[in-house]
Amino acid sequence: MNNPSYHGPFKTYIQNFVEVKQALGYKYLAEALCLKRFDKFTIENYNSASTLTKEIVMAWCTKKPHEKQENLRARASVIRLFATYLDNHGIDAYVIPKYHFKSGEKYIPHIYTDAELQKFFEETDKCHCCSLCPNRHLIMPIIFRMIYSCGLRVSEARLLKVQEVDLNNGVLTINQSKKDNSRLVPMTHELTKRCQTYAKQVHGSSNPEGYFFPMIDDKPLTLGNIYKNFRKFLWKAGISHGGRGLGPRIHDFRHLFSVHCLKKWSEEGKDLMTYLPILRVYLGHDSFDETAYYLKLTADVFPEITLKLEQAYSELIPVIEGGAYETN
Repeated sequence: MNNPSYHGPFKTYIQNFVEVKQALGYKYLAEALCLKRFDKFTIENYNSASTLTKEIVMAWCTKKPHEKQENLRARASVIRLFATYLDNHGIDAYVIPKYHFKSGEKYIPHIYTDAELQKFFEETDKCHCCSLCPNRHLIMPIIFRMIYSCGLRVSEARLLKVQEVDLNNGVLTINQSKKDNSRLVPMTHELTKRCQTYAKQVHGSSNPEGYFFPMIDDKPLTLGNIYKNFRKFLWKAGISHGGRGLGPRIHDFRHLFSVHCLKKWSEEGKDLMTYLPILRVYLGHDSFDETAYYLKLTADVFPEITLKLEQAYSELIPVIEGGAYETN
């Protein structure tokens, strides 16, 4: 692990804390960088500190100009876990209450209409190659269809390796998943055929360890590159964007996939309590609550099945109101 080095008054404790987390199987890279910034903060402001006082914690958790509430909560969460680690090892530390900072305004996913979805994919089919991504015209029609029809997170799609795309059986092996969870994801017959055609054009002699969606020098597509193209396709498809943080987001395709699954099963009279665990595994969720969130979202977006869902799952829907489980 390429972890940052620490030099402040809590350097040894931070180093040990990160090593413990990683020994438990967590990547803990973003958190390690957050603690590096905290380390710098203590050097500049509390270099002689011997205990993690409330003053230090609250000073660190002061909201920065233009900082989103969720980013503040994420910083506070890392320090809370670090303080808990110190406290468990007999070191005096102030543990900030778990719900001290309220959530920011909840983002409501954009659920595309069938017409919007068709227009969006039509625009991906019209894109051209460029110097940074010579195969862009081949990649974009596939990667966005894959994100939607397989319910993938953006990074799960962009970091796919050639050997992780089984073109014979139409199955993806997702190894770059959130919280290091791995899973198998079947593709539709149509997507499998598209991937087979794409692979013949791009990966005739590719290294199995190479990226399925490469930029130049066999590097993976960047999030910025995908997002830039996403915004262009939205604009050309006539789908308005509310601005930064207001959506639609690429991640909304994953929400759309889940909602469409639940809607289809509900209309077919399927027992959703039987099918929700299947959807949970398919999406790579850690908890049932993450998947149950889509019950509420489906009921909100498709009013015609609201009564049916509420009658069958009244004990679940009120619990998940106001929750925000998916962020990437």
